[in-house]
Amino acid sequence: MNPRKEIKIFRIRVILSLLFIIPLGFATKFYCGPDAWWFNDYAGGMLYEIFWCLMLALVWPRTSEFRIALLVLGITSLLEFLQLWHPYFLEVVRSTFIGRSLIGISFTWLDFPYYVIGCSLGVIWTKRLKKI
Repeated sequence: MNPRKEIKIFRIRVILSLLFIIPLGFATKFYCGPDAWWFNDYAGGMLYEIFWCLMLALVWPRTSEFRIALLVLGITSLLEFLQLWHPYFLEVVRSTFIGRSLIGISFTWLDFPYYVIGCSLGVIWTKRLKKI
């Protein structure tokens, strides 16, 4: 198959995946059932990582999934550490739902294993989209 056509098909698959993962990720923030604390924080964190892996794969479809996952893990880890810093401009961003969802409000070491799991799932997901 033509490489350009393969990339176009891949990008369509990524967009469809994003249309699935975005509402699912936000739904974890509103879940109120059993183990809501886990879904609100950790399941949402894994989906957040997958989201960013998919977004970067959409922008750079020829980049390896592993390289994208490492970049996502590095940036989201940096964002986690930024939660220890509370300057006014970050507090303004965190005062909104989208801001809290994107950059978080409180640091916890427990987020990191879920970031690794999410990035690993992002690699698997992206590889599967390329092979379908």
